[in-house]
Amino acid sequence: MFSGPDSKTTTTVRPGTPLRVGDVLVERGLITEQQVAQALDYQKKQTGAKKLLGEILIELGFVTQDQVMASLADAYGVPFAQLNPRLADPKAVEMVPREFAEKNKVLPLFCIDNKLTVAVTEPSNVFVIEEIERLTNKVVQIVATTPQHLSDTLAAFLPDGNVFVIDDVMDEGAAGDVSVVEKEIVDIGDAENAADASPVIKLVNFVIYGAVKDGASDIHVEPDEGRLRVRYRVDGRLYEKVAPPYAMHAAIVSRIKIMAGMDISERRVPQDGGITIKIQNAQIDLRVSTCPGKFGEKVVMRIVDTRSALARLEKIGFSFEMLETFRQVVNQPNGVFLVTGPTGSGKSTTLYATLNEISNDAINICTVEDPVENNIVGINQFQVNDKAGFTFAGALRSLLRQDPDVIMIGEMRDQETARIGIQAALTGHLVFSTLHTNDSPSAVTRLFNIGVEPYLVAAAIRGVLAQRLVRKICTSCKEPAELTPQTRRMLDQLGGAGRKVETVYQGAGCAKCRNSGYAGRIGIFELLVPDDEMLDAISRGASLQEVRRLAEASGNFTSLRKDGIEKVAAGLTSLEELFRATAA
Repeated sequence: MFSGPDSKTTTTVRPGTPLRVGDVLVERGLITEQQVAQALDYQKKQTGAKKLLGEILIELGFVTQDQVMASLADAYGVPFAQLNPRLADPKAVEMVPREFAEKNKVLPLFCIDNKLTVAVTEPSNVFVIEEIERLTNKVVQIVATTPQHLSDTLAAFLPDGNVFVIDDVMDEGAAGDVSVVEKEIVDIGDAENAADASPVIKLVNFVIYGAVKDGASDIHVEPDEGRLRVRYRVDGRLYEKVAPPYAMHAAIVSRIKIMAGMDISERRVPQDGGITIKIQNAQIDLRVSTCPGKFGEKVVMRIVDTRSALARLEKIGFSFEMLETFRQVVNQPNGVFLVTGPTGSGKSTTLYATLNEISNDAINICTVEDPVENNIVGINQFQVNDKAGFTFAGALRSLLRQDPDVIMIGEMRDQETARIGIQAALTGHLVFSTLHTNDSPSAVTRLFNIGVEPYLVAAAIRGVLAQRLVRKICTSCKEPAELTPQTRRMLDQLGGAGRKVETVYQGAGCAKCRNSGYAGRIGIFELLVPDDEMLDAISRGASLQEVRRLAEASGNFTSLRKDGIEKVAAGLTSLEELFRATAA
């Protein structure tokens, strides 16, 4: 993202002319003279003038790094750039040796008509600009950026295809003891040893470690025509992290296959495997899937971070009233309770939190999952293995002979599994499971479509929870958003008519949220608890429209959109995010 000089600014100087950063920031109204004096005093007494004034002002919290650099860029009359890998052309990056770029804190971005645009952190350093012109034989025009933006973007490129600096990344935080472990639990070395290994091993280790550090749920390695990119899914959205040379694609895929116990010689059919990573002596599982495409094999690695504590029901987004009703339903002695929603909507998290809450020494809880994503102390968990004949239906039959009180089925995906689950509920067991439907009333008719008789559904069903995940507004850059007439119409469209919403919020974008305006996710929920009238209608094979009408007429039914409006009003998420998650 580029921004040019502010038209209101009165002072513009040539690059090469030194500026007093305090004067620039005061002139632009970002700080006061008193704050400059305080920073100068701190600089003299605490640091012995070893730190620059701009660094002191940032450290004291008077301004941000972006504000300092944007103001200097404005004063020098050059654009300010918030860099990301998409802004840089790999061919342009390769025009300057990496050592030179890192030493002088510069990054070539793109070249058009013999003009090379270069991001710099010191617009006043004309000598570096002249050296870049000499090295590239191009006319150089500069944009200013922060050191953090530049280093993060530079780290996404491998200019010469043979050197990849991983030490600095691995040394951050508590990553001093990182190892990637193969199927046979063979340690390939910690961070220090990885730095001496081959470029491919270092790159794959860096990609996996970076994904875990960033809280990603998936890693995508995607080949295209002459291009290779690695993307992370964070908070449900994909963003590009690394753009290695396309020539490394085959080696990267082979390395991942070896780690996951796959056949590296087979490139024509999809394969599945698994990897275990050790970070600070904690194991993290990765489920690996490869699929052949037009330009080579695509790899997706799903990250299952077993270090994460199980979520508590109070923390996943329930309103107080809905949580009270939910607890009443899930503590019944028998029946079927379903959680519905699309893939990635947090169904498993809700079920794990529920099982963890109701678990005690007096009951036997058994689960059948594909795969087991989290280990819960005190609960018997079994993983489906279709190749060995251990299917959901077969596992359920066996579990019913294991004297269970509570059963959790990963998914009611076919008639046989659904029938056995409902029969178990009718014979005194409490059964939890998931379905893929858009809302809670649809779960009832989906059971009809699977082949379960309506009277059995009516006899067994106790409740249905539909849910979605919406991104939370970043608390570091949260600000009020204008409630325009169009926004008001959107509120009405989402079911908010009559709900007085005084203020809605948005995220301005900052370094902590990768300029997205969002950090983390929270659930929005729709809980259907059938009353006697609805159960009578279900036993007669009611249509979806009738079930939905009866739910809305019951007076205790809150739709996904209405629950979302409450979270918008509370400033937890934005109206745009809610509209995206609940659009029909």
